[in-house]
Formats: sequence, C-alpha cells, structure tokens
Amino acid sequence: MQSTIPAPTPSRLRRFASMMYEGVLLFGIVFASAYLFDTLTESRHALTLRHLRQVVLFLVIGVYFVTCWRGGQTLPMKTWNIRLTDLHGNRPGLGRLLLRYVLIWPLPLLAALAVQWASQLTGYASTDLLIVFAPFSIFVWSWMDREGQFLHDRLAGTRLVDVRSTRVHQN
Repeated sequence: MQSTIPAPTPSRLRRFASMMYEGVLLFGIVFASAYLFDTLTESRHALTLRHLRQVVLFLVIGVYFVTCWRGGQTLPMKTWNIRLTDLHGNRPGLGRLLLRYVLIWPLPLLAALAVQWASQLTGYASTDLLIVFAPFSIFVWSWMDREGQFLHDRLAGTRLVDVRSTRVHQN
C-alpha cells in the first residue's frame, strides 16, 4: 500500500547533474540527426536550410524527451533517481508531455535573446559566450516556487519527484 505523502522534489543539484548528463546524450542525438539532415539535403554549410534544420532538431529532441518521459524517466533521470509525474503521482498523458516540452523553451530562449542583446549593447563579441548559461535559466523560477518545481512543470501540471523517497514510503 502506498502512502499519500507527496514525494519531495529532487534537489536542484541533482536536477542540475541530470541536466548536464542529458546534455551529453543530446550532443550525440543532435550530431547524428544533423549529420543525417546534411546527408539527405546535401548541405555543405550549417547555415544552409538553417530554419528547416532548426525545426527538424526541435522535433527530434522533442521525440526523444516525450518518448522517454512516457516511461517517466530519461536515462539521466534514472541515474539521478528523478521521475516525472502528473500532480497525482501518475504518469502524465501524451498531451501533458507535449505541453511540457513546448513550455521548457521560452525561458532559455529569452535568456539567449538577453545574451545577444548584451553582446550588441557592449560591442564585445565575447559576451556571446554567456549563451552556455541560457538553458539553466529554467532554475530561476524554482527558487520562487513553494515546492522548488520548474515553471514549465507548474504550467503543464507535471512535477519532478525524488524516486528514492517514494521507495521509502511504500510498504
């Protein structure tokens, strides 16, 4: 019998570690997808068909995440004992997972836009290097959220839970 005590949110450090691991896996997925795209379109330059490439990569990354989230975890989430659930502790439906994927993007894209603006304002091209911090902008909301959840999870009706604690609460 399961306890009704909600599972706690994983620490920001564990979510950060999972995110870094995810980046390593995504590098391979993006590399293979871009290589296949370049082969099929006979592109010889990264800016050739740039917008189509971005759409294809957005879709490929989305397929990866949504497919993994249907089972509750990506490989890095399994490694760091993190699970994605709906607000009742169940596996989220496909619509909720798609919504979560789309809602992840606005904050990092706004952060990237801010980096571009800062680079233009200062005139220092090296300011563009700050783009590496854009994906981590999703953590900002977690310091204001009462349970430490991400904004996209709040909006999508999902949450990240600590799997280690759910094992302890089961009889």
